[in-house]
Amino acid sequence: MSQRDEVIYDWNVEGHTLTPAMRRVEYVDETLRDGIQCPSVTDPPIEAKMQMVRLLDAAGVHHVDIGLPGAGARAVEDCILLAELIRDEGLSIKAMCAARTHTNDIRPIIEIAEKTGVPIEAMTFLGTSPIRLYAEGWDEDLLEKRTRAAVRMCKDAGLTNTFVTEDTVRSHPRTLRRLFEAAIEEGVDGLCLCDTVGHATPNGVYNLIHFTKDLIRGFGTDTRVDWHGHNDRGFGLGNALSAIEAGADRVHGTVLGMGERVGNTPLDLMLVNLKLLGIHDGDLSSLAELVDLASKACAWPVPVNYPVFGKDAFRTGTGVHAAAVIKALNKGDDWLADSVYSGVPASWFGRSQEIEIGHMAGDSNIIYWLKSRDIEVTDALVDAIRIKAKSTNRLLEEAEVMAVVKATG
Repeated sequence: MSQRDEVIYDWNVEGHTLTPAMRRVEYVDETLRDGIQCPSVTDPPIEAKMQMVRLLDAAGVHHVDIGLPGAGARAVEDCILLAELIRDEGLSIKAMCAARTHTNDIRPIIEIAEKTGVPIEAMTFLGTSPIRLYAEGWDEDLLEKRTRAAVRMCKDAGLTNTFVTEDTVRSHPRTLRRLFEAAIEEGVDGLCLCDTVGHATPNGVYNLIHFTKDLIRGFGTDTRVDWHGHNDRGFGLGNALSAIEAGADRVHGTVLGMGERVGNTPLDLMLVNLKLLGIHDGDLSSLAELVDLASKACAWPVPVNYPVFGKDAFRTGTGVHAAAVIKALNKGDDWLADSVYSGVPASWFGRSQEIEIGHMAGDSNIIYWLKSRDIEVTDALVDAIRIKAKSTNRLLEEAEVMAVVKATG
């Protein structure tokens, strides 16, 4: 029995389970397409996009949506440069581009693939929910015509093609069956189920994926199933994990969950959770750098309480919590200190447990803080810092503590 098993009883894996076992799937990053559609982000410069692709590859992400070239000349140029980067640097990550089920969107993808010699998967999307059809004045005959034409155009050009139904979770099964059957008959490689407006619950995810897998089984094909979720109800990450359990082959997300309205499934947190579950065996040491880069390049601040990568993820100023961490450190066991008050190992991401001083701190906080900076600990200094801390209603900044150290001599 390992030390971990001796000191932690894990109710997540012990006893009964209500859901199927997790399984390995492929990951699709949508940061450079869906992510930058967020109204509050900045479209990053190409240099930042290139580095993000490198870091995604290093983290074990299988596919990256490099853009929607139908949007204009800049989008085309960026897609070309990113495809060339993947080619020239021999990255494992595979390129894909988004497109409406429209010739004007698909043609640029074909041209980019021909120009660069890079296989590019076309993700051709079409709105299918009754509310969308009503708003647009569309009918199912038109949808089937566009579906067949788009898939046929992609396959005739030698492109891998995934047919993406927008607002799938609010679409009628009659409509989905008709369009999925049309796409499969035309040779589509995959079907992408989208929770475009963040409507789905985990139960809805199960129902939709099982419906789609059963339909595919009836055709006897190996058509892939993708899950693309949004976070409007706060279910983004949970739904992505449910999609894996339900049988999805690929799951989409964006760094920091950036995307339309309140955003998408946070890809970084999905990778962290799959690593913790023993499903993802890739190296996540570059993930913190990826999150920092995306935050800066897209002008998207990381909330201080954001799991794993937020400023406060591994910080504590509470005396009881800090004391437990310090006692673990004093045992000379870094793993113990990293786990006693944390469900995620900070060391996986180049971080460590941080003990701060504030109005809820005890003397152990102060002593640890001073020793970690090689400052001599005296009773007078500890008393002075404690008095300063208790006079506030927050954590002290380092400069404030150092001012007390200097004043105390």
